[in-house]
Amino acid sequence: MITIRSREELERLEEASRIVLETLDVVEQAVAPGVTTEELDRVAEAEIRRRGAKPAFVGYRGYPKTLCTSVNDEVVHGIPGHRVLREGDVVGIDCGAVIGGYYGDAARTLPVGRIESESARLLEVTRRALSEGIAAARVGGRVSDIGAAVEAVALVHGYGVVRDFVGHGVGTALHEEPQIPNYGPAGRGSQLKAGMVLAIEPMFNLGRAEVSVDQDGWTVRTRDRSTSAHFEYTIALQPGGAVILGTGSLFAPRAAAMGA
Repeated sequence: MITIRSREELERLEEASRIVLETLDVVEQAVAPGVTTEELDRVAEAEIRRRGAKPAFVGYRGYPKTLCTSVNDEVVHGIPGHRVLREGDVVGIDCGAVIGGYYGDAARTLPVGRIESESARLLEVTRRALSEGIAAARVGGRVSDIGAAVEAVALVHGYGVVRDFVGHGVGTALHEEPQIPNYGPAGRGSQLKAGMVLAIEPMFNLGRAEVSVDQDGWTVRTRDRSTSAHFEYTIALQPGGAVILGTGSLFAPRAAAMGA
């Protein structure tokens, strides 16, 4: 069942998303060669708790950490640990927080020092695909309009679009209906309505789309070991367009889709 959120609920979701985005900003500043993914996790936990919230991922289906840190060919759900980031790596940082029973969820993939041009391009294009997906999320449209817009960006560049993992609704649970694939065709699925809250999260690979899950039961990586990128925002659908939660623009006049 898809839940339509009231103004009060949207305000709570805005707060949770703000905490996530602020935490990601702090973690981004900490990403550097020589830093471990465990150190990034500790930074994130401290920032979330300092703001009065709790990490949303800890204990979720048994997951042990605050962040998901996915390096190079890891697509999503990498578990922070002793791995040392090295010059030229890319690291996906996925973060969730819960406060007052409402969730925020967002992710970004970051360069570690100087990275190869093809990796930089992958990050740029995946981020742009997120913007296109957000722009396609309009009241009266269909859920698959979002995925079709995301996929169109990938196809131009020949990137693999991960199909095994998708975006989702967000609210009083971390994952709610509807599921939001990153591929089309447009015009299918549930109708988009004002008050829906959705996490849109393109996952593009430099190589093929196929992925596998490591023996840890969590870490998802590309089967061909090509580099992957992942970006995510939680949005609220409004009559004037989709609004990225956590940015302070939820109830601004003439709310419209914002670039990623």
